[in-house]
Amino acid sequence: MVPPGQSTSMPYLGGPAGDVAIDTLSLRDLAPGPGWHRPLLLDRDLLALVTGGHGTVELDFRPLRCRPGTLLRVRAGQVLRCPVPPLDATVVRWAPAALHGLDVDLDAVAPWRQLAGEDADAVISEVTQLAVDCQRHRDVPAAQGLLRHQLAVLLLRLTLLPGGAPPAAPRAEAATFDRFRREVERGYPHTRRVEDYAARLGCSVRTLTRACLAVTGRSAKQVVDERVALQASRLLAASDEPIARIGRSLGFTEPTNFGRFFTREVGASPGAFRAAREQPLPGSGRPPAAQPSPGSGQPADGPTAPGGRPTAPPGPPQPPNGRVVRPRPPADVDGASRQA
Repeated sequence: MVPPGQSTSMPYLGGPAGDVAIDTLSLRDLAPGPGWHRPLLLDRDLLALVTGGHGTVELDFRPLRCRPGTLLRVRAGQVLRCPVPPLDATVVRWAPAALHGLDVDLDAVAPWRQLAGEDADAVISEVTQLAVDCQRHRDVPAAQGLLRHQLAVLLLRLTLLPGGAPPAAPRAEAATFDRFRREVERGYPHTRRVEDYAARLGCSVRTLTRACLAVTGRSAKQVVDERVALQASRLLAASDEPIARIGRSLGFTEPTNFGRFFTREVGASPGAFRAAREQPLPGSGRPPAAQPSPGSGQPADGPTAPGGRPTAPPGPPQPPNGRVVRPRPPADVDGASRQA
């Protein structure tokens, strides 16, 4: 495993520096400052294998209980916050070009999994070997392919573990939703109108809504609005950008319109939401009271809503009025109109 404070990296695979690297480091190395005082907005995808400690990590404001053997899959653009002191974990981090040309479905890797038995042994072995090879061959151009394929094998192994994928939606609806999801990722800073997405995709609003209901249990409008609210939440929690500027970046020309939208979607004003996340998560030396069954691939978050959307349980911190500030999770859009 990688000692705290030490990062191992491979040579860049081509393109600008920082574009395609694979590296391994400790979870403590990711901390945005002393005490992990705020969530961290990730600029690259990563896997984190917990090797020591017990505590709750927040991933996109969703609490996930962790202990040795827990594996987290974090996407670029998500926000991560860890307890203080942070858990011991080995992190494998990569940029998209590192998997270019390799047949890996990242959407099939569960965001939380408690490994056990032979699955744990295999994943730990592969993470350890990848860390060792990153260190040993970091200046050897010929090792670039080895490291890329090691990462691909690790991710493929994770997609094959039982219990990770939710029941499949009807094929036509799933394909439509996937196209819609990708279009929302490109367009959410500019429009929240479902009509605009339907026109771009050459289908009707009814078709998009039917597909979203089949896959997520939510309407197309809810999917778009939740994606915008999630991005606003990420920027409020992980940056010092003025609230009005964040609103403008998401298509709201008037701060009051952004405030009303955010309060409706999240349940708190932008200022209250930001203030509630200015304190670090407390650490815990005790094992969590409950965990899902090993290898289930499901987070320890309690029940799920229609479409497999988890209902987040109460978790720190809370704003002064005692209300838990939590955005509704998105439809895994992987991760605003000018209308008021």
